[in-house]
Amino acid sequence: MIAPPVFLSAPHYVLGETEVDHAELSGLAERARAYRMQMSPGLWGWGTVRRTDRSLAELAVETGRATLAEAGLDPAAVSALVLCSTRFPGGPATHGRFVAEITDGIGLREAAFTGLTLNRCTNLLAGIDLAAALVAGGRRRTVLVITTDRVEDEAERMEQFALFSDGAASCLVGADPYGSPYYEIVSCASAQDNADLDWSHEISADLSRRVNEALLKPGGLTLGDVDALLHANLYIPILTMKERLAGFSAGQLDTRNVARVGHCFAADPLINLVDRAAEGRVAADAAFILAVSVPGVRHGILLRAGR
Repeated sequence: MIAPPVFLSAPHYVLGETEVDHAELSGLAERARAYRMQMSPGLWGWGTVRRTDRSLAELAVETGRATLAEAGLDPAAVSALVLCSTRFPGGPATHGRFVAEITDGIGLREAAFTGLTLNRCTNLLAGIDLAAALVAGGRRRTVLVITTDRVEDEAERMEQFALFSDGAASCLVGADPYGSPYYEIVSCASAQDNADLDWSHEISADLSRRVNEALLKPGGLTLGDVDALLHANLYIPILTMKERLAGFSAGQLDTRNVARVGHCFAADPLINLVDRAAEGRVAADAAFILAVSVPGVRHGILLRAGR
């Protein structure tokens, strides 16, 4: 039995409203010394980051509304919400109000909701994978997926693998395509090594190769058939080394957003996809892989652009 197609539509993102140059980040030199990194912005891809005074809920509402507007879809048509964040605010006593602020703000009166957080910066791709499974299995017809994150302690805006920006991203996953461009979700895959889940471990090129194989095999594709990898905006040497070891060519990587916006938690793949489409670099039938690695885990989504 052939599974019905599932589509990703109307991707959108919002960034923090204040643009901050890396040289203005508090404690940058001290953090760099602690990580034994030389002060070489061009090497690492240090550029600007985006800071917000808005809440996670406000960011989520803005991007969710924009996705529905771009799709031309009434909020009542959304049957489920998958909400992702690396750190949901508060605890059980406040989470209900947090979800209500987002669902009421977008107008999702009847949509069931699910929260994802333990996947760290792969949260969004894990959320898209879950939404695709719900649609393919006939449980839901149209799912809104949102990721929203911000740095709470400015001292942590720089880490040893990236400069962080505040922001949110969203898309629709459904049985029908909406707007243009839209993308068919060809396959979803993940791989993990439980021994390496601790944050002290490196990201694994071996896990990336396993995910690539699982993504490409169902469609009979090779990695050379993929137009581009839409990846996490990590420091350029780390990103380039790990993804080249995973089998991607230099031409399949685009590191410009590393300096332009930095690492926006789980939102990076959608940010890079939206920007690519806005530049007219999405051809009909082109294949793209959205992928993110964290220590011990790799998530990937294979998309094919609609006609």
